[in-house]
Amino acid sequence: MSTLATADLGALLDLVPVRRAGFALLLAAVGLPVVGVVIVGLDIMPVRFAMMHVALLGIAVGLLTGLDPMLCALVACALSGAGVAPLARTPDGLSGAMGLLMSLAIAGALLVLAVSGVNASGAFALLWGSILSVGTADLVVLAGLAVTVPALLWWRRREVALLLYDRELAQCSGVPVRLLTTALLVLVAVAVAGAIKLTGALLVDALTLLPALAARRLGRSLRSIVAWAVGIGVGVNLTGFLLALWLDWPPGPVLVLTAGAVVLAVHLIPERRIRPWRAAASEPPASLPSFPSSH
Repeated sequence: MSTLATADLGALLDLVPVRRAGFALLLAAVGLPVVGVVIVGLDIMPVRFAMMHVALLGIAVGLLTGLDPMLCALVACALSGAGVAPLARTPDGLSGAMGLLMSLAIAGALLVLAVSGVNASGAFALLWGSILSVGTADLVVLAGLAVTVPALLWWRRREVALLLYDRELAQCSGVPVRLLTTALLVLVAVAVAGAIKLTGALLVDALTLLPALAARRLGRSLRSIVAWAVGIGVGVNLTGFLLALWLDWPPGPVLVLTAGAVVLAVHLIPERRIRPWRAAASEPPASLPSFPSSH
């Protein structure tokens, strides 16, 4: 039985769509968990839910106009991320904006689909993901994220570290908080849209948030948290995908369960006596953790 299963798995891995899907997950594991670190660090959990709805609106507009639906989703998410950035002065302010954006986006998407008479099955199919239908354009987007996200964090690593550590402290230290927050929010928005086709809008956390949650438990600094997030992302994506192929199960739920198991396992490890790299705003640290200079 195991020999037959191994042979079947080997035959599946010879198929071009399967190889392309595996490569897409590998690319996603480089950029998207880093985006998850930003989401957790800025405490902007509602953003990913809002961007899922905005992506659905973009897809609906693409189906109506005949343009590429995923391209429309990416543009819609990028514009929305930039638009709500001025409201991101506090997590509470951003949460309210995300709630409004989420409601307007889903209402707009349903209205566009209803008025236009466009078949909505293609739009709502992306709620569940279609990893084996990943195309060249999707790979380009994921490759761009795999390069852009780590590059931005490395280029502005001191400023990003201060921003994620304490916003007020970053502003007092001369960090361009508004501009940097806008850039990070746009990256988060585009990353959520780029991940939708892999796991579906409802399961996008498997590629972004869950590796970051596990990494924050293991890392001692922003640099090590990012490294852990990428490493966990690669391990979870490849393991979950191979397991889904072997068991003939949907890849999206298997990826989520695999990532969730890793998060639970990491949180069973006794907590180390380490100094948190991100302090609560109400308890400013006596001294900053040392971050490498950006110059």
